[in-house]
Amino acid sequence: MRTKGATAVLLRVRTAGGGEWSGAAGTSDVRTGRPADPAGYFRIGSVTKTFAATVLLQLVDEGRLRLDDPVAEHLPGVVPDGERITVRQILQHTSLLRDYMGDPGWSTNRWRGAQRFRSYKPDRLLAQAFRTPAQNSPDVTWRYSNTNYVVVGKLIERLTGRPYGEEVGRRVLRPLRLTQTIVPGDRPGVPRPHAHGYALLPDGRTVDATRMNPSLDWAAGEMISTTRDLGRFLDGLLGGRLLSPSTLAAMRAVRPTGAGFAYGLGLQEYALPCGKRMIGHSGQLLGYTTYALRSDDGRQMNLSVNLGSSPPPADKLYAFAGKVFC
Repeated sequence: MRTKGATAVLLRVRTAGGGEWSGAAGTSDVRTGRPADPAGYFRIGSVTKTFAATVLLQLVDEGRLRLDDPVAEHLPGVVPDGERITVRQILQHTSLLRDYMGDPGWSTNRWRGAQRFRSYKPDRLLAQAFRTPAQNSPDVTWRYSNTNYVVVGKLIERLTGRPYGEEVGRRVLRPLRLTQTIVPGDRPGVPRPHAHGYALLPDGRTVDATRMNPSLDWAAGEMISTTRDLGRFLDGLLGGRLLSPSTLAAMRAVRPTGAGFAYGLGLQEYALPCGKRMIGHSGQLLGYTTYALRSDDGRQMNLSVNLGSSPPPADKLYAFAGKVFC
């Protein structure tokens, strides 16, 4: 906060002994100076991927599909080369599908002016992703792509006949009593209390980026939650309440990525210098950065940062995580 790395920070920590602490620093609104609320809601960005992956893996447990099924078996004609791309590759970002968010004006991590209230359908996102072929070097075997999780959402809807958000609610939110987690769809607001998210423009101006239509992210990053609910989610998922032991083991089977973490099926794993490993997911959506992480001894760090004018480098946040887990 002192270095203007953030306008607000919300944090919930749990120790190996089960003790919990939550707190906040900064302001929920820079105009009023109102203090940030540690119980506030925030956009969790790509942590949404873990929720979506969990639902699809439940369908694996139910025998509706297999991880090594070609995507085209369930979504014929939807994904280019879907006959050779498996469900596992989609979940693990080894499909090498082009990321539509890399195109100008198609990323919720950048200021889009009035376009941030535009509504998008999943098929439109896939059309944008597949409008040009992916350019893949032979030595590239992993690439993070939001397109993969639009496909995950489509698979859920095809197999269940219901919107993916309804399935997240029915299969994850209600069983774990995650009453502070929502799938917003086209709704642009964030429930109160919340800290506002801000964007720094190239001309030096700061704009309030809190309100936006998150349908551009859909199953790849649209959800909203709190530090309390993210902790409950990780406990339920990694504690074995949502998936069979074999499917959870497949979800946690990570591969190196060269991106600072290893990746499983909708889960990131970070190794710390002290030997501890944190598993969960990070997320970023303009104005909001989230880390939801847990270690197998029960320690947790659920962190929301509303970035300021001098955002902290990743190694600073990494060192901070080391204080929690080590």
